[in-house]
Amino acid sequence: MLSRLMSGSIRSLDRECDCTVRLLDDSEYTCTIQRDAKGQYLFDLICHHLNLLEKDYFGIRYVDPDKQRHWLEFTKSIAKQMKSQPPFTMCLRVKFYPPDPAALKEEITRYLVFLQIKRDLYHGRLLCKTSDAALLAAYILQAEIGDYDPGKHPEGYSSKFQFFPKHSERLERRIADIHKTELIGQSPETSELNFLQKAQMLETYGVDPHPCKDVSGNPAFLAFTPFGFTVLQGNRRVHFLKWDEVTKLKFEAKTFHIYANQTEDKKIILTYFAPTPEACKHLWKCGVENQAFFKLDKSSQVRTVSSSNLFFKGSRFRYSGRVAKEVMEQSAKIKRDPPEIHRAGLVPSRSCPSITHGPRLTSVPRTRRRAVHISIMEGLESLRDSAHSTPVRSVSHGDSFMPRSRGQMVDGSEAGPSGVISDEAYSPSDSVLPTPVAEHGLEMARPLNGAPCSIDEEEAGMPLEGRMAEFGPGKKLLRMGKGRSSPATDVEELNKFILSVLRLFLVTIGLLFVLLLLLIMLTESDLDIAFLRDIRKTPEFQQFHFEYFCPLRRWFSCKLRWFGGFLVSK
Repeated sequence: MLSRLMSGSIRSLDRECDCTVRLLDDSEYTCTIQRDAKGQYLFDLICHHLNLLEKDYFGIRYVDPDKQRHWLEFTKSIAKQMKSQPPFTMCLRVKFYPPDPAALKEEITRYLVFLQIKRDLYHGRLLCKTSDAALLAAYILQAEIGDYDPGKHPEGYSSKFQFFPKHSERLERRIADIHKTELIGQSPETSELNFLQKAQMLETYGVDPHPCKDVSGNPAFLAFTPFGFTVLQGNRRVHFLKWDEVTKLKFEAKTFHIYANQTEDKKIILTYFAPTPEACKHLWKCGVENQAFFKLDKSSQVRTVSSSNLFFKGSRFRYSGRVAKEVMEQSAKIKRDPPEIHRAGLVPSRSCPSITHGPRLTSVPRTRRRAVHISIMEGLESLRDSAHSTPVRSVSHGDSFMPRSRGQMVDGSEAGPSGVISDEAYSPSDSVLPTPVAEHGLEMARPLNGAPCSIDEEEAGMPLEGRMAEFGPGKKLLRMGKGRSSPATDVEELNKFILSVLRLFLVTIGLLFVLLLLLIMLTESDLDIAFLRDIRKTPEFQQFHFEYFCPLRRWFSCKLRWFGGFLVSK
């Protein structure tokens, strides 16, 4: 009896696994799920834990054993997607950035989006001018510590807060001045809302950069925003395509294609190369989901998308979920008392700390967060004088969504002195990250290749060392894995080739079978259908029938009689 109970408990444990999900405030939610549980089940548990109803903007992100990031698919089994042994570690993140955060129905949703954008600002994904950076940081300061109090906040208090990967003393003073004079009396809710409204007007709002190379081999960063598809290269945004202009997204191996119709007569195809086939597929799936979410009017319009023009080749994917317009309509129907929000306050965050104790940091220590700093725009400084094609004029998404003014984007070579960020200049590699002034000199120390953007181990769920090669002035700008492929990759490519050949063979057999059925209907059936009758009357068909089909039928009948007689004689 005891052994039976033990074996039953072991089988029960084998069917269960532990999951840890890191939330946006860096707290952790741990639960035990069945091995065959789908992603939707885990997501619903988290949303119930957070008391979140406007949940369609969020998703669960994880990293596979090959260091490739993925969004958890809610219609599939969690264990099959993770490709690793439990316990599983994932993180909750904003997947679809709301086009207008102020239009969100509930404050709990706005607070979670605020935490995500604050994280984007810290990791260098949200880029802006120095004046905008100071205002955004002041909003965060007001939301976390309230009004300025000389008794509690001594001189230089803003230097103890870490808003960006790097910032200067001058920027710290501007942040403190704004906090002291312009934000007095603002509640945390108001400061967070103002922060969201300001962040929403920036070029890189909602950007989750995917590193790629263009056809000339120059580094580029591709991203999908609430307003369209964006390409960042050099010190400028070289392409912006609204979702209504994007007609098709395709990929094959490491190659990613974007088809768009900007006008009736202007059709363009953009081609980029991802580091690995898995990264390219992830890029394609992100694009398909974002296009469906922001472009379509109803979820019933969602169709299964193929990565290839041939239906028997490539990957197939279908977005499952509601679209943005349906989400807004559903949010308007929410009628409940606002849920209580437990703000993190001054609690330091592991991957996006609000406050750091001790002396002001001149840079973000890599060892403190065990992070791999991946520059969102590393190497872009070296592209200023490169021979890549002249960037096209970017199309502003602000015209179609909100009135705003934006500083003209200029090349970094036209900006001010080294390390000084002009309010009139927009430079993705420099914008929010002025480097601190050295105490013993006038020159500003700055990193060789721009500002670092980190995707840390805490956020990803496992180390990301080796996920991307670093840029460097004396190195190749981006290592795309052009060296000798691994045996696993060779086997995978061979399996894909065999699968494609098998699909082609099956399709050919199917077409031949259909032709055979049509031939039998024409020659042997008495169906009096108009199009069959017309075919039978043609001289070509009659010649084929008497000269080829009838002798073939007689030969086949003879062989069948012989085979039948052979079986009877046995």
